[in-house]
Amino acid sequence: MPVPLYQAKADFFRMLGHPVRIRVLELLQNGPMPVRDLLATIEVEPSALSQQLAVLRRSGIVTSRREGSTVTYELAGGDVAELMRAARRILTEMLAGQNQLLTELREEEVTKR
Repeated sequence: MPVPLYQAKADFFRMLGHPVRIRVLELLQNGPMPVRDLLATIEVEPSALSQQLAVLRRSGIVTSRREGSTVTYELAGGDVAELMRAARRILTEMLAGQNQLLTELREEEVTKR
């Protein structure tokens, strides 16, 4: 029995649901990066990064290639970069709405005094 599309989408977003994976995807938007550069930027234990890179690689969202002792990762396609940009836009709108609400609450508090 095939998995319903909504379930596949939920599984996809669950796969993205780790801060290290999100940070890797953000960094790879700028182009391929060797693991040593990812490690230096993200500042997690090598084993933790390796585990998260494996999840992303298995999902097909990133690809890797080895050149000698250097392993370089890159986004598998431009849609991932667009997804990360869309998430940034959505979060920006959400935070702007929260800031507006906070401003209104503060103004209301001042007028009650």
